[in-house]
Amino acid sequence: MKKFNLSLISGVVVFSAALSGFTGAWADNLPRGNAKELGFDPDRLTRMDATFEELIDKGMIPGAVIMVLRDGQIAHLSSLGKRTPDGEPMTEDSLFRIYSMTKPVTTVAAMMLVEEGKLALNAPVSSYLPAFKDLTVATGEKDADGNAMTRAAKGTMTVLDLMRHTSGLTYGFFGVGPAREAYNEAGVGSAENTALEQANLIATLPLEHDPGTKWEYSRSTDVLGAVVEVVSGTNLEEFMKTRIFDPLGMVDTAFYVDVESDFARIAEPFADQANIGERPVFDPRVRKPNLSGGGGLMSTAHDYAKFAQMMLNGGELNGTRLLSPKTVQLMTSNHMRNIEPGKYYLPGEGYGFGLGYAVRLENGNAPSFGTAGDYNWGGAAGTAYYTDPEESLIALLMIQSPANRSSLRLIFRNLVYPTIADSKVEN
Repeated sequence: MKKFNLSLISGVVVFSAALSGFTGAWADNLPRGNAKELGFDPDRLTRMDATFEELIDKGMIPGAVIMVLRDGQIAHLSSLGKRTPDGEPMTEDSLFRIYSMTKPVTTVAAMMLVEEGKLALNAPVSSYLPAFKDLTVATGEKDADGNAMTRAAKGTMTVLDLMRHTSGLTYGFFGVGPAREAYNEAGVGSAENTALEQANLIATLPLEHDPGTKWEYSRSTDVLGAVVEVVSGTNLEEFMKTRIFDPLGMVDTAFYVDVESDFARIAEPFADQANIGERPVFDPRVRKPNLSGGGGLMSTAHDYAKFAQMMLNGGELNGTRLLSPKTVQLMTSNHMRNIEPGKYYLPGEGYGFGLGYAVRLENGNAPSFGTAGDYNWGGAAGTAYYTDPEESLIALLMIQSPANRSSLRLIFRNLVYPTIADSKVEN
């Protein structure tokens, strides 16, 4: 096991790793169980692996780590293909850029502060970040000089809006629109900005929508990360380490990989599949000021499984409680009543959205297997995370392929559910 030692270098918190037993916290991986006894068809699990091996042979990904858990036990774990296009075989301790799978972690951090009475869901974001007091909305029109026009925003952006992507904020790396163009021109995505600097920059730019009116995927969770920093008095990396990663024994999860001996464990995409928008995937070996609460973490299948199991357990893992069951219930419930889907509704058909998660509304009316109440989210480089409370099921797909992420996630999900031979859900 590795342990992370917290040190301060030039005012930036850095994680350094040492090969020794993790101390002061539970760090064992989740227990491994018998797939058949846990209600799976072993032959169908083998078929799932064979399908992904075919996808690897076709060049859709260099490799993958697949993990399926039920009742708190690892029922199936496969390391397939290669870690890098020309590198060593994939291993279960490979490190992946999980991008937006960071969002549920940041939301948990914020909800911990809500439970402590330090943060309020219905509070204006400007209560914590004053730069968000007077916001404008892009109208899509231009004045006589060709400058983009704006108007005063209607309504107030709240912390809840940040968590459910109804803040009116947007992203600049995909899609079109005047607010997105303003983000790109201002360099909002620069890794040279700290979380607070980035948030304050975003506050000077026009919104895509009035707060609280539409779901639009955005830098909301990056701004939420800045809120966590202001409220907690520490940076997001240190907060997550001391309050989430250490207690759960997530020894390989951090914003950057600082130790050279761990560089070989970093999974990489094919070069022609590596761009997210117009940018290549970030290099976790090079530490930057930005700690992206919306997409900056590195992790492993084993580490993220601990986080996922904590959520499925109602906020607790191995005697360590991070959240109340009622908080988890709130996070994994639909919060989309009276909210319109925006131009790019990523939760997809049949799904609403909670606080950090897409949430399935019913058993049918979706192009994938699932159960009402299941929740999920994924990352721009291809990683994906599904939890089905009714089936006591967690499924993790760890890949690096921005170009093929959508198709591979759907294939994975539609392969996982048919492996269940003993459903806990009554017909």
